Amino acid sequence: MHTHINSQYLHLENARIHYLETGQKNAVSVLLLHGASFTAQTWQEIGTLNLLTMRGYRAVAVDIPGYGRSQRISVSSLGFLREILNNLNLNLPILVSPSMSGSYSLPFVINYCDKLGGFVAVSPVGIERFQDELKGINLPTLAIWGSNDRIVPVAQADLLVELMPNSQKVILDDAGHACYMRKTEDFHKHLIKFLDTCRS
Repeated sequence: MHTHINSQYLHLENARIHYLETGQKNAVSVLLLHGASFTAQTWQEIGTLNLLTMRGYRAVAVDIPGYGRSQRISVSSLGFLREILNNLNLNLPILVSPSMSGSYSLPFVINYCDKLGGFVAVSPVGIERFQDELKGINLPTLAIWGSNDRIVPVAQADLLVELMPNSQKVILDDAGHACYMRKTEDFHKHLIKFLDTCRS
């Protein structure tokens, strides 16, 4: 069974920001970002949006400014996510952030962790850069990595778990940087398990 996925636009700073949304508005929200080689559409293509809806979540996948169907904007990465949460009425969403989107998610986690219900770090960039600020943040966090990641090595997952006391690590064997593409079923299994823990 496939759920209906809405393709919509949000206007920020005279620019159009594209996002996909599915699920009930009053359900626990999951906000999905994407890496440099992908878009919001990726989460639809690999079945993540459908799965999240079937499991009772509201899923919102956003095209980061300058990627997919979103235009570039002058707002900071921090301001961008704040506007997304405010404009889409995302109350304590669980933020899923792969790769390049770490430049958006990590500053937000540091400055607005009280606005999030959880954080799924999918080998995001910037952990070393922000390690001093990340230290001690108690946000429920899942660090999920591919064992063969050559872009953001698994040692970065170890560092993130060491820095954030309420975190756990999952390594997907024989997967690279975009572990959710090669080991989609395993990725989904661990994602849902973590989300259900955050929701309970």
